[in-house]
Amino acid sequence: MPISHQQVTRVSLLGRLLLSEEETETMTAQLGQILTYMQLLDEVDTDQVEPMAHAVEVSDVFRGDQLAPSLARDLALANAPQHDGECYRVPAVLGDA
Repeated sequence: MPISHQQVTRVSLLGRLLLSEEETETMTAQLGQILTYMQLLDEVDTDQVEPMAHAVEVSDVFRGDQLAPSLARDLALANAPQHDGECYRVPAVLGDA
């Protein structure tokens, strides 16, 4: 399936790509080869192939949530530059508090 020079220029403009004349010629040839290959794939019978989101089976690799005791407050505040015994102290962002 050939692609025209004008089509490549239009697509490059839509993609906000500034291609030189040499780059446009190269892209025209390369995109033409890609589209020719895609036409070859169109000839493959896929009627019996089940649609899928991934080419391989994907499963969740994360462990399940497990309840665990939280860190003691004094340990959590131990390395804080400033704290008031209950919370971290940070500089006011929106003005004086």
